Amino acid sequence: MIDYIATFIYFFAVIDPIGTIPVFLAVTSHHKESERRNIALKAFLFSTLILIFFVIAGEIILIAMSIPLSAFQIAGGIVLFLFALTMIFGESKPEEEVKLASSENETAIFPLSVPSIASPGAMLTAVLLTENARYSLSEQIQTAATMVFVLLIVLILMLCANWINRFVGTSGASIISRIMGLILSSVAITNILNGIKTFFAL
Repeated sequence: MIDYIATFIYFFAVIDPIGTIPVFLAVTSHHKESERRNIALKAFLFSTLILIFFVIAGEIILIAMSIPLSAFQIAGGIVLFLFALTMIFGESKPEEEVKLASSENETAIFPLSVPSIASPGAMLTAVLLTENARYSLSEQIQTAATMVFVLLIVLILMLCANWINRFVGTSGASIISRIMGLILSSVAITNILNGIKTFFAL
């Protein structure tokens, strides 16, 4: 059985549901309430399909390219760490992606579904936490279910975005995003150390 709390925190950090709220509000600023609900549902569905794809096929793609998972884990940990540093010291997720939303065509897919919800970090996490050599099929299903649960939280927050934004505000979302960045940096270092340990154990 997986550690549900650790897995939940992991996905919560990389997906950052709170940070998605300002992005959603920016993307849907010119839409009616009914249209906002449709966009939220579509973004949830697209994000779920993308991440489930990485759960199922991510490791298969790596094997087909002859990339050992330990190397992917080290590289992924480095990428996650750099991503976490930008969340802590640079522009937070809401700040960065609100700019993206205001300069591109606003749709449920871009930038809301990708890269806001189904972020590169979330894709990487989906692969690492469902490694066939380390996790049984039932554990992988549990991990996928935990991931979908986090995505459901994202959906609920998007549907309640106006109220939550009044309560938290963009500044509050930025602070939470930076805290998530700190947690993510610790997780990234753990991935790097585990990858190095696995690589030299081979």
